[in-house]
Amino acid sequence: MSASPRDVFLRLVHGVAEGRFNELPDLYAEVTDVRHPMAMPEAEPLTTRPALQEHFTVPPEAQASIPKRRVVDVVVHETTDPEVIVAEFAYEFSMPDGSATKVPCVFVMRIRDGEIVESRDYIDQIRSHQARDDIDALVAVLRADRSA
Repeated sequence: MSASPRDVFLRLVHGVAEGRFNELPDLYAEVTDVRHPMAMPEAEPLTTRPALQEHFTVPPEAQASIPKRRVVDVVVHETTDPEVIVAEFAYEFSMPDGSATKVPCVFVMRIRDGEIVESRDYIDQIRSHQARDDIDALVAVLRADRSA
């Protein structure tokens, strides 16, 4: 029996939080449609497992600089379609000064036979950049978009 949509979602977000990036592409179907509608800069859809492998490849030096995080405030809404869930949650980052920053997220996912075949991942970009201490990178992207 394949994993439930909720189980696959939880493996995904906990895998991200725990830095197990090499395991994550296997949660997706060979052909998929993953979009990040709120990404800055705008991101192309990820439509294959190799594209997801590239997306989840984090160089060791970059991975070391990501603050520790955990998944919190999880609410999974089942829909009338057994393949589709809407998941609300947050990544809570532990900051170097001891404070915590929450990055709210909503994922709308279609999971068939234990594999993600479609996902829309809505992530608060401002808080995400803030948690990674790279607001300057976000500002640069916004300025570049405005001047283009």
